[in-house]
Amino acid sequence: MSECKNGPEYASLFAVSGASAAMVFTSALGAAYDTAKGGTGIAALCVLRPELIPKPLIPVVAAGSVATYGLVVTVIANSLNDDASLYRSFLRAPAGAWAGAAGFAIRIVGVAKPGGTARQPRHFGGVIPILIFAEVLGLYGLIVAFLLCTE
Repeated sequence: MSECKNGPEYASLFAVSGASAAMVFTSALGAAYDTAKGGTGIAALCVLRPELIPKPLIPVVAAGSVATYGLVVTVIANSLNDDASLYRSFLRAPAGAWAGAAGFAIRIVGVAKPGGTARQPRHFGGVIPILIFAEVLGLYGLIVAFLLCTE
């Protein structure tokens, strides 16, 4: 079996899997799904209650920022592959999973937002902290990625 500079050939597989997890779960499954489903909910809300349109846009914007976190984690986890030691590659794999958790949280909160706002507009303020907590998960994932990947 051929060896890279500091580790086996398959060592970079774990680093790439971390980068892939960040991009797939955060940007593709989380933010893109939230933007698509939230957009259709907002379109339906335009017909039923046009005065409420600005409120459900907030989760879509939050999904975009979480997608940016996923992109940054992907770049961090996939960079520095010159020294593909097995240890450093094992550290990069969970970094993507941390960012991916935020994508799922944003997806669930963002999809429920337009319908809830249409049914009861006064509950809008109560959902904002939940959305903020989901957004903070993405920031935590970014911090964890920095700590794990630049070790």
